[in-house]
Amino acid sequence: MIAFDNIKIFCGNSNPEFASTVCQELWIPMGKGTVHKFADGEASVSLEETVRGSDVFLIQSTCKPVNDHLMELLVMIDACRRASAGRITAVIPYFGYARQDRKAKSRDPISAKLVANMITAAGADRVLTMDLHASQIQGFFDIPVDHLLGGPTFVNYFLSKFPEDQFNHEDFVVVSPDVGSVSRARTFAAKVHMGLAIVDKRRPKANVCEVMNVIGDVKDKICILYDDLVDTAGSLCNAAKALVEVGGAKEVYACATHGVLSGPAFDRLNESPIKELVLLNTIPLPKNAPTSKIKMLDVAPVFARAIEHVHGGTSIADLF
Repeated sequence: MIAFDNIKIFCGNSNPEFASTVCQELWIPMGKGTVHKFADGEASVSLEETVRGSDVFLIQSTCKPVNDHLMELLVMIDACRRASAGRITAVIPYFGYARQDRKAKSRDPISAKLVANMITAAGADRVLTMDLHASQIQGFFDIPVDHLLGGPTFVNYFLSKFPEDQFNHEDFVVVSPDVGSVSRARTFAAKVHMGLAIVDKRRPKANVCEVMNVIGDVKDKICILYDDLVDTAGSLCNAAKALVEVGGAKEVYACATHGVLSGPAFDRLNESPIKELVLLNTIPLPKNAPTSKIKMLDVAPVFARAIEHVHGGTSIADLF
């Protein structure tokens, strides 16, 4: 429980349930304010209590509709700055535009850097986020960034689901769905004491279907696909299919920090051999979404502890 009275927490419309849980964990009330739209779609923010000199935390995932939620965050930051807040921390469980972190081809923008500049220019003093698509994005900000990791939450979940005293972890393999995710998958595999495999996809030549190759032994083993986010679920489901059809895997589970779940994601998941997809609640599931294969884990307590450390000026290292 936080014993200070100069902390304020507000939230936008992206994930109010998440923000409410953070406040419950900290035993402090949600700040009074409204975030809505004018008739023409412009974002409007009204703070209904003083923030002068306060340590303000603004909780807002920039998930879809990404631009609306990003604009809400920027306007909230500006409102707090103009109301003389002592310090403003943008708590962004899911940082949108993170995949646009480099120039993939000529004349491409680096939108992640642009968004970082906008948040800084709006008046934020600090950013608190989780599992950026590329950890180098921390360097796009000219203000401090506290980068939380979802890995420990997954480690606890799978070690409780498959305890080592009941399951032989030599029969399990953590799998990176592509070469770019190998580093985070390797770290996760070491913590759950399991082997590592990689699904490599390549196109032999133009107009030829991709060939999925499995690097590592997954035959008759239980595989856990590990990634930072799931968008349309194409790569994840194709990797799961390759593990079963090419590698001979026994069962396939999957986990990812951010469930963007756009377009055909749910249909692909339902048709895939994935037995369970474990997500963190950095992004809320769409209403009426089919969830028979989806397991949501709550990381609001992790953010609550991080906020407590940031507010108290202590290290967040123990969260890892």
